[in-house]
Amino acid sequence: MISKLYRTSLLALYQLTVALGILVLPLAMLARRAGLRLPIHRLVEAADRAYENAAR
Repeated sequence: MISKLYRTSLLALYQLTVALGILVLPLAMLARRAGLRLPIHRLVEAADRAYENAAR
């Protein structure tokens, strides 16, 4: 029961980080033109790894 709740929470977190990445995309494109990078991909990858590890 706890592991199912944990996996569901991780899936929701992963989806939230993907949505955040999509919403921040215009800002990230402007920042890249200015020579800066936003590390949103790190958040998405970390959430993905956590979900994949919980699914095992």
